[in-house]
Parts: sequence; structure tokens; C-alpha cells
Amino acid sequence: MTRPYSKALRCLQDVGLRPTRQRLALAKLLFDGEDRHVTAEVLHHEVTETGAKVSLATVYNTLHQFTEAGILKEVIVDSSRTYFDTNIGDHHHIYFKDEEKLKDVSAEELVISALPDVPAGKKISGVSVVVHMEDENT
Repeated sequence: MTRPYSKALRCLQDVGLRPTRQRLALAKLLFDGEDRHVTAEVLHHEVTETGAKVSLATVYNTLHQFTEAGILKEVIVDSSRTYFDTNIGDHHHIYFKDEEKLKDVSAEELVISALPDVPAGKKISGVSVVVHMEDENT
């Protein structure tokens, strides 16, 4: 039997982040289940529902810390919508505008036939594609 925060605690310790009460509460929601895409606002609502006292600013800061530590991916859908993805493997996304939902697309499902020339002294560190979808009648 595992302790309630053991997976979240191990996740934070593996990347050298101090397991504060707020980080543990957020890590438990993010990493103790299936991979998911969340906004800061949704995660703030979820953590508040658990009874934890965490401000929205702390949620934003923690999500960015997790991203910098490499345990989350930031997916910018447009200038007003950012999601955080617990699946840090190589993949892309489909964004369903009408539902405000993201779906993973494996790297093999999307074929990129060419990339721009790389300037001298630079290298491509990754490619991220978000395919936007909406209802035909919209």
C-alpha cells in the first residue's frame, strides 16, 4: 500500500523541487492519474475543492516551475489560452475550440515534411503542432 502523496512526492524529489504543501497538493492532482491537459484556472478550482488553500497566483507559479523542471509541457493554444500537459513525451495536439479541450496526437500520426533552415549556431530542440478544430457550422 502506498501513502497518499507518495507518487507526487517522488515526482517532485526526482526533479529537485522542494515538496511544499502547495506543490504536493497540485502534483497529486496532476500526476496521480492518467495524463491530462489542464488550465491554471481548472487546477485552481480542483485544488480548492480538496480544501487546500492555494491562490491562483501560486497555481500559475507552480505550473511554470513544473514546466521548467521538465515534468509538464506548456501548450499555448492562442494568446488567451494555455494548457499544461502531464504527457511530456513526443507528441502533438488537436484543440477542439467549441469544447475547449485538447487531445493528444502521437508524433507518428502527424507527418511534417519540411522544417525551416536552421541558423548557424542553432539547433532544433523540438517541434510542437496544435491543430485547431471547430464545428463546421461555426
